[in-house]
Amino acid sequence: MKRLTVLYDETCALCVRCRDWLLGQEAYVELELLACGSEEAKRRYAGVPWLGEELVVVSDEGDVWAGAAAFLLCLWALVEWRPWSYRLSGPTFAPLAERFFHALSSKRRTIAAWITPDDCPGGSCRVGYAGGHYR
Repeated sequence: MKRLTVLYDETCALCVRCRDWLLGQEAYVELELLACGSEEAKRRYAGVPWLGEELVVVSDEGDVWAGAAAFLLCLWALVEWRPWSYRLSGPTFAPLAERFFHALSSKRRTIAAWITPDDCPGGSCRVGYAGGHYR
């Protein structure tokens, strides 16, 4: 396996941040990050049942992973995180890793709202004057 295509939800701010993080990591295999709603993704992976609903990873050999398994495969592909992929996929931590991924995935829009700044009028975000002493 020399290449993995990671299909992510481009409408989810958390997913986009994760994509950006993945792109900044040193990897053992080539990573292609592809928005699941793109025409290219629909053309190439129309037969994948979880497309747009789960994180999906497809290898250059045609193997497909979805959900927590896809998350662990992304970690496996990364130089710094491969040891963690083995730990998290072992019998002790696999159930915990799966529950964590599903909890994160099911709340991804809420989490994205927490980490995405609100629009700032005039393009400048400042804390307004509180009108009193800070406590």
